[in-house]
Amino acid sequence: MTALPTSSRAAVLRQFGEPLRIEDVPVPREIEPGAILARIETCSVCGTDVHLSRGTLSLKVDLPIIIGHEMVGRIVALGSGSDRDSIGNPLRVGDRIVYTHTACGSCFYCTVARQPTLCDNRKAYMYESMEKPPFLMGGFSEYGYVLPESGRIRVPDDVPNDLASLCSCAFRSVMNATSQIGPIAPTDTVAIQGAGPLGLLAAAVAKVGGAKRVIVIGGPSARLDMALEFGADEVIPVETTSPAERADKVRELSNGRGADIVMEFTGHPAAFSEGLEIARKGGRYLVVGQLGEAGTEIKPSMIVKKNLQVIGSFSGDAASYWKALQFVQRHQKTIPFERMITGRYRLDEVNTALDRMRKFEEIKPVIEI
Repeated sequence: MTALPTSSRAAVLRQFGEPLRIEDVPVPREIEPGAILARIETCSVCGTDVHLSRGTLSLKVDLPIIIGHEMVGRIVALGSGSDRDSIGNPLRVGDRIVYTHTACGSCFYCTVARQPTLCDNRKAYMYESMEKPPFLMGGFSEYGYVLPESGRIRVPDDVPNDLASLCSCAFRSVMNATSQIGPIAPTDTVAIQGAGPLGLLAAAVAKVGGAKRVIVIGGPSARLDMALEFGADEVIPVETTSPAERADKVRELSNGRGADIVMEFTGHPAAFSEGLEIARKGGRYLVVGQLGEAGTEIKPSMIVKKNLQVIGSFSGDAASYWKALQFVQRHQKTIPFERMITGRYRLDEVNTALDRMRKFEEIKPVIEI
């Protein structure tokens, strides 16, 4: 076996609100059974990276950490028993993979509930300290360590790195969420709150899934224009409309009833109450974007009187990664996924990429390592 590198340059966060620092992080000296060492080639920037770096997520973070969790890596070394991915495809040194947070496979949520994203013993990339073995638990790094309990999916040869990285968080979250909302009927109006990466991808999934009408609510205008290319039939700008006007417009586009399905991908707490308003009686409301600490005021009676199904969706399992990759592979000629990749940066430029993402100057920048 080729000798392993001794260290990996990585973007490390030591204090919330401070710039990331490029540091040399140790590479584990041995690859344990079931584990993989990958040379990370691309890691796209997620809005969660921005929120985490500023300390505004409602999730536990064990500082210091390596930021980044949407990575595509090329296998450098395989631990024993790592010769197949989670779908059963053979894995060899040189193959590209995306990989999941861990699931223990033995707790209540993994076995009885069959919801591995809620695993009691879950370890998540970007949230675990880089000062503890196996150190390489983040994506903005030259190397990444795939834990034995992590799902891993071989990237199809015809899916480029930047689009595969979309599948490592943004798209797998959409796939996991839409699987929970249930089937979309050809008579359904689907309203999507948010025109960021998840909202754009959800528009594509809803349209391909057979929705009669897809409405995207968000901004700025350039993103709404892109939403139309991703399958939206109508767009509603948030900058020039009030919540009441947006609700009226959705009802106007749905025979006065409201949307059959509403999907929230904004991350803004106030969007939750607006989503309850625009859903029709008996409708379904899928909430994905609310991972911050802030709250909002709602009228719980609206859920009861409208007989709404409100469904939260968190992260995604190996099946969701695979479904995302399959969707991209099948539709990359007809859906302009590559338009979402708005900037390319080196590892040393990671703070610039995060800042531009925070200012909504990027849709999906990628760090090429």
